[in-house]
Amino acid sequence: MGIGGISIWQLLIILAIVIMLFGTKRLRTLGSDLGSAVKGFRKSMSDDGDPSQAQPNDAGDETDSESDSHSKDK
Repeated sequence: MGIGGISIWQLLIILAIVIMLFGTKRLRTLGSDLGSAVKGFRKSMSDDGDPSQAQPNDAGDETDSESDSHSKDK
């Protein structure tokens, strides 16, 4: 018996069917997209928990955008 009454052989057959349907390249891309989404979610959650770190980054972005707008005017 495996996970929830599914044996290891049944899991391997399901995995083989998924690989045949989607291909390894698409599954690899899906995995990397999912990983980057989880990483972004964790980063945003840690940023929300510590507002003192978010304020200096916001101020730095404003000065960069101001200098960019001045350079565009010239």
